Amino acid sequence: MKAGFVNIFGKPNAGKSTLLNTLLGEKLAIISSKVQTTRHRIKGILTTKDYQLIISDTPGIIEPKYKLHEKMMTAVKEALEDADVAILLHDLTDKDTTESHEIFAALKLKVPVLVVCNKMDKVGKERTAEAVSFFKQQPYCADATAISAIKGLHTEELLQKLTDLLPEGQPFFPEDDITDLPTRFFVGEMIREKIYELYEEEIPYHTTVLVQEFKEKSTLVKIQADIIVQRDTQKGIILGEKGQGIKALGMAARGEIEKFLGQKIFLELFVKVKPKWRDNDTHLKEYGYH
Repeated sequence: MKAGFVNIFGKPNAGKSTLLNTLLGEKLAIISSKVQTTRHRIKGILTTKDYQLIISDTPGIIEPKYKLHEKMMTAVKEALEDADVAILLHDLTDKDTTESHEIFAALKLKVPVLVVCNKMDKVGKERTAEAVSFFKQQPYCADATAISAIKGLHTEELLQKLTDLLPEGQPFFPEDDITDLPTRFFVGEMIREKIYELYEEEIPYHTTVLVQEFKEKSTLVKIQADIIVQRDTQKGIILGEKGQGIKALGMAARGEIEKFLGQKIFLELFVKVKPKWRDNDTHLKEYGYH
């Protein structure tokens, strides 16, 4: 039996969340075309008779500009420290490998590193081959490969490479577990995902979601969540004219949550203004950014 932590690192929008979901065959991490969608470390657990992979999606590596960013980079640092195998994810749609290479080299990982060049479906074979060849020559790289996480191309081969690098050991979690996070965490993330989809410009980045109530009843689950913003003008945008904005958000989120839970829900959303919450340690702790 093999078991260990496989942690994914890379720039924002490289496809880390998509890769986690694809490897698990479950949607755990929310996905958006906007950068910095992932704010937490999210562990997914994949167990077979031969191995258990605890795969972590992590926030994209950035230079912190405020305390929320610092918390996000702390999640990255913790994942660096407990990895048994590291996936360094490079986005092939980047014009060259320089920025990814500089980030990967700076991590100074002391565990086996697999560089994965993602989005091969969007670029030519020549660029894909050049990137894989480049990374295979780097001292931090045990192996390099190319995939398309969104299309599922070569992800089975990637799983085999990962299990080959895993240490032998007993499972850390029961075989039926798919994550170590509570359901209400994912409910909050699904609401936040719909904010990224429905609102433009700064709104998604100035917003977080706090699930205040999660009650399972005989016929449905009652959920009440607060949407936190920084300014009254942002609250007005979320609500929309005559409440049409938050109504559309509630409908979109409800559909996603019901699919995830497999049952009907009653969802109540409230918008609250907390000035400068992204730079306030007390607020950040309350909203789950430890």
